[in-house]
Amino acid sequence: MEDLQIIELYWQRSEHAVEETACKYGGYLNQISYQILRDPQDAEECVGDTYLHAWNAIPPQRPGAFRSWLGRIARNLSLDRFRARRAQKRGGEGTELLLSELEQCIPSGERDWEERELAQLLDSFLRGRTEIARLIFLRRYWYGDDIRQMAERFSVGESYIKSSLFRTRKALRQYLEKEGVSL
Repeated sequence: MEDLQIIELYWQRSEHAVEETACKYGGYLNQISYQILRDPQDAEECVGDTYLHAWNAIPPQRPGAFRSWLGRIARNLSLDRFRARRAQKRGGEGTELLLSELEQCIPSGERDWEERELAQLLDSFLRGRTEIARLIFLRRYWYGDDIRQMAERFSVGESYIKSSLFRTRKALRQYLEKEGVSL
């Protein structure tokens, strides 16, 4: 079923909307959530919460890029759950590492930058990168892929992935500073 048809089901308040969403995007959403949480039950709960969030948000919203919109919801819910879990027991490896890698080049939540402005700057920055650098950056920081997974995916060595990520983070920091974002 096409995204516009699924969104229309939400507008009609049809319970089939959630079923169709799960059928079309369940695997995608579960992958995002699992890469962050590394726990199948928590990932499944976040995906379920994503469907609930979509149900409550449509209407009045009518998302244009439905897949990306759902992915962002699942990612944010998963990060929230990760942070809550981390607050309960200090530890965790994968997501903590991802967040710490970006810490040096993304402003913290207390700063004046609105989320939308930062997203536009990040989008503009990534459009200026090579396709492989852009894909590596997104696979790492959006999907949470580990270095080994990406090396296999792109048929390159792990050192290539690490170098690409380092160079992209460094360039991102310089770009944001040039745009007036204080880090």
